[in-house]
Amino acid sequence: MRASDAARVAELSGQLGYPATAEQLNARFRHVVAREDSCVLVAEDPSGSVVGWVHVLERLVLEAEPHAEIGGLVVDEGARRSGVGRALVAAAEHWAAERGLSEVVVRTNVERSEAPVFYRGVGYELVKTSLKFRKRLRREP
Repeated sequence: MRASDAARVAELSGQLGYPATAEQLNARFRHVVAREDSCVLVAEDPSGSVVGWVHVLERLVLEAEPHAEIGGLVVDEGARRSGVGRALVAAAEHWAAERGLSEVVVRTNVERSEAPVFYRGVGYELVKTSLKFRKRLRREP
């Protein structure tokens, strides 16, 4: 991904219910690419338009060996079922393997009924069902 892709990546994110402005997405992207343990890859159609993206990052936690996690994967509604998602996941797996990681993990919202089918189709197995909690922290001026 390049910074110039931010508007299109924001648009695609909105398709999955994660709305963001190009400015918000670009600010997030700058933070992500500043880290060596994180990567954002895009897929383009023949005309050069971004039709999908994947964010993959290395995870270091005490309870598991170092592994990669797909933080986000979005394919344009008009490009789904064309192999774009498969190619992006393969690229994320390649990035992880080059870093010496032996596992890739991905989480998906239970409301996305097509996602488990897709991930099983590219070789992932369901290993856990969990709940996610959030607490908003007050920012000090």
